[in-house]
Amino acid sequence: MASQNGKTKYYVLMEKLKNDILSGEIKPGEKLPSENQLSMQYNLSRHTVRKALSMLTAEGYIEAEHGKGTFCSERVRHMRESKNIAVVTTYISDYIFPRLIQGMDRVLSSNGYSIILKNTANSRKLEAAALEDVLKKEVDGLIIEPSKSQLICRHTNLYDMLDEYEIPYVFVQGIYEQMEDKPHILMNDCKGGYLVTKHLIELGHRHIVGIFKADDSQGKERHKGYVKAFQEAGMLYDPDYVIWFHTEDRKTKPAAVLEMMLRKKMPIDGVVCYNDQIAMGVYQKLKFLHIRVPEDISITGYDNSVYARGDIDLTTIAHPQEKLGEMAAELLLEKIHKVPEEKSKVERLIEPQLIVGNSCISRH
Repeated sequence: MASQNGKTKYYVLMEKLKNDILSGEIKPGEKLPSENQLSMQYNLSRHTVRKALSMLTAEGYIEAEHGKGTFCSERVRHMRESKNIAVVTTYISDYIFPRLIQGMDRVLSSNGYSIILKNTANSRKLEAAALEDVLKKEVDGLIIEPSKSQLICRHTNLYDMLDEYEIPYVFVQGIYEQMEDKPHILMNDCKGGYLVTKHLIELGHRHIVGIFKADDSQGKERHKGYVKAFQEAGMLYDPDYVIWFHTEDRKTKPAAVLEMMLRKKMPIDGVVCYNDQIAMGVYQKLKFLHIRVPEDISITGYDNSVYARGDIDLTTIAHPQEKLGEMAAELLLEKIHKVPEEKSKVERLIEPQLIVGNSCISRH
C-alpha cells in the first residue's frame, strides 16, 4: 500500500481499517488480523502497521487484549448514529409509568428517534442486566429511572462504561446519592410530602401516621417534607407513627402495620401515604375494619393517579407524568446534541401542587 495524496502509508492503512469498522465490515468484538498478517496483506513493514493500529487504539476503535490479539472495540456500536433511545423504568404497565413513557415518546418520535423499552421491576440486579444489554446495542442515549435509588448503587462501573462510550444518560424520578452530579429530572418530593402533611395539620389533625418507601429517594424526600411540616407547626415528630416499607412488601406491610397500630389503640386521625396506590390499600383496610374515611381517619395520597378517583376522591399531589417524560427526553436530546449546560432550556425540578379531594375532613 503506497502513500496516497501526500498521506503517509500508516495513515492510509489507519483510514482503510477505520472505514471497514464504521461500515460494519469489521464488527464490534471481532478480532483483527495480526500485525504480521496485515504487513503481508498490504505489503507494509510491521512498524508502519503498528503505527496505524496505535492511532486506532488512541481513538477508541480497537483495543488490544494481552496474549489474545487486537479486537474491534464494543464502543464502535455507539460511534454511529442509530436513532435509538433506551428507556429503562422500574415498571412499564403499572401505575404512572404508561403516561411517563408517552411523554418521552412524544418528544423522541417527533425528533426521529425510536424507543427501546426495558423494565427492572425495581430490582437492582435487573437494572444491571438492562444496562449490560444497552451497552451491547446501538443506542444514542438512555433515560433511566433508577431501581431502589435510596440504596447505594453497586454497579456504577456500568455507568462509567456509558461515560466511556460517550452515551449520554438522564435519570428520571430518582437518582443515586453518589451520582447526584449526573443529569436528572426530579419532582420536588420534599415539598410534596410537606404540602399534604401541612394540609392535615391545618385541618386540625394531631395524630398523623406517615407511610413511606424506604428504598427509593422519593420516599426519603416525602418523609423529609412530613417531618418539616411537623417542625414548622411546633408539633412533636414521633418515629413510632412512621411506617417504612420496601418494594417487596409494598402490597401487604403498610395496611397490616396500620391495623396493628389501631389494635394497640394508638390515637390516629390522619394518614399521609407514600402514593395513591398505598392510600387506596389503606382505605380498603379501614373500610374492612369499619373505620370511616374521612369521618374517623383522613387519608392523603400522592401522584394524582387513576387510583385517586375511585370510591373516594383522594386529596393528593399532582404528578404531571407526561411532562416529566417530555422533560427527560428534551434534556437527553440536549445532551446528544452537546448543548452546553449554561444554554440548557430544560427545567430540572417540577414543583408539586396539592389537589384537594374528599378524603380529609376538618377536626376543628
